[in-house]
Amino acid sequence: METQYFCRYSPSLGRDMECKVYGYAGRPVLFIPCQDGRFFDFENFHMTDVWRPWIDAGRVMVFSIDTLDRETWSNTNGDPGWRAYRHEQWMAYIFDEMVPFIRETVNTRNGWTGYPGVIAFGCSLGATHAVNLYFRRPDLFDGLLALSGMYTASYGFGHYSDERVYLNSPVDYLAGMPADHPFIAEYNRHRGIIVVGQGPWEEPATTFRLKEICESKGIHVWFDIWGYDVKHDWDWWYKQTAYHVPHLLE
Repeated sequence: METQYFCRYSPSLGRDMECKVYGYAGRPVLFIPCQDGRFFDFENFHMTDVWRPWIDAGRVMVFSIDTLDRETWSNTNGDPGWRAYRHEQWMAYIFDEMVPFIRETVNTRNGWTGYPGVIAFGCSLGATHAVNLYFRRPDLFDGLLALSGMYTASYGFGHYSDERVYLNSPVDYLAGMPADHPFIAEYNRHRGIIVVGQGPWEEPATTFRLKEICESKGIHVWFDIWGYDVKHDWDWWYKQTAYHVPHLLE
């Protein structure tokens, strides 16, 4: 498997940010690690083994990045307004820096001249971030695989709320989205898959709520609810990924 490492200065964050790229051609996938995770988690937690058939076949290139959760969602003793502001800087890093880098890379590797959409992929809090990227910027993200996420910003910010927190709480901003919002037509041209189990350590309530909201708005997303034996853990995420990637790449 071809692997590349990059360390690039981020103007949005004012610091160096690391990433790894897996594969030589195909559609771009952005992997967001679990809570407090690092860019090497895609490999260290053996998700490379699950994606290998599609990576080795030139179907996808996976870009794995660092989170900023320790400064934002996990920093529950910090000032919530500053944490929300810092999280928005991380989002700007993805929107304004990583996505152009991803597009330039895959266009060069595939000989494309267009602007391919990116598939957002993550587990646990990584799924939370992936869903948020997909719904906030359908002009950049046209695919989604989210496993075992929590889709309310109260998970990280408690009872605190401001405009930035609202913008990172999918169950809130989608509930407030007008039924004729132009984003809905864009979502429905894309392919989104949201998966959750109902076993130990899973928290499916916000997935159920998001499902209700999407159905009420006519937003077409596949919500796949697994059983009461399905835990919030890597072994199940491997199985869910292997099952859903073929549908995602149809």
